[in-house]
Amino acid sequence: MSEWLDVIDASALANGEHVVIDAEGTEVAVFNIDGEYYAIEDVCTHDGAEIASGVLEGDEIVCPRHGARFCIKTGSVKAAPAYEDINLYKVRIQNGLVQVKNC
Repeated sequence: MSEWLDVIDASALANGEHVVIDAEGTEVAVFNIDGEYYAIEDVCTHDGAEIASGVLEGDEIVCPRHGARFCIKTGSVKAAPAYEDINLYKVRIQNGLVQVKNC
């Protein structure tokens, strides 16, 4: 994805909520954490399953399958069984819309 992709109206995503979109064949989860927006690939690097349905604790997402933890702000692994970071996407607000772009 080389261009910015419109995701959702910024006012439609409440604090602590997320939305998953198809970004040119890749599932991307976009989160609102305290009014800041972050986007990660919706895949646990431990086993390839989706991760967005996991529990959000602060700025960390807990994988619903095996409990791996990732920082949504940086994509970094915070707890095993995962050892590889999650891919991040750039996020911006443009004309009131949340937009994402591959890093």
